[in-house]
Amino acid sequence: MAATTLSHALLFLLVSIAIPLIAQCSDPDILADFILPQNLTSNLIDGRFFTFSGMRNPLNGEEPKNFTVLKASMAEFPALNGQSVSYAVLLYPPGAVNPPHTHPRASELLFLAGGYLDVGFVDTANKLYVQTLQPGDMFVFPKGLVHYQYNGGEGQAIAISAFGSASAGTVSIPGSVFATGIDDGILANSFKTDVATVQKIKAGFAPKA
Repeated sequence: MAATTLSHALLFLLVSIAIPLIAQCSDPDILADFILPQNLTSNLIDGRFFTFSGMRNPLNGEEPKNFTVLKASMAEFPALNGQSVSYAVLLYPPGAVNPPHTHPRASELLFLAGGYLDVGFVDTANKLYVQTLQPGDMFVFPKGLVHYQYNGGEGQAIAISAFGSASAGTVSIPGSVFATGIDDGILANSFKTDVATVQKIKAGFAPKA
């Protein structure tokens, strides 16, 4: 009887510890309608605080020559703080790629508004899931998994991505591996190649003069 009681007590303790840890894996719930910056009070704001117009000019301007991301996350749009949502508009000229990357704090739901995209992600069993998207298609990239997008078509592609976090975060796989100072020998061993090859790849990530 005592052993059973002790087991139940230990189980309850483990669950009590685990629940807060699980809750911390996403944006925290807030106890107010919205969160204001420290220098503002509710009587000093109006609808403009809840409006983001940072995508007007780029969308109405010339098509970009390189892959371009226009973000509306908490950093650019403070009203998103505590709301567990953010957006990005992604512009892909022909041949452009959004290199393999992850979003550690959110899933991504991508809607293709124009053009065509080849997309894919890799799961934790190293299985690759790929699809070619047409205008009007949606594709979900599960939270934390490595994924990419590529425009192999002849015209520009435009996509809109929604994230389940006000600050999803982005970890670029090429950038985090080859542009952060990891030792050349470690990378050479990891990728089963030589130091000269690693240094050549790193040179492509060096800041342009």
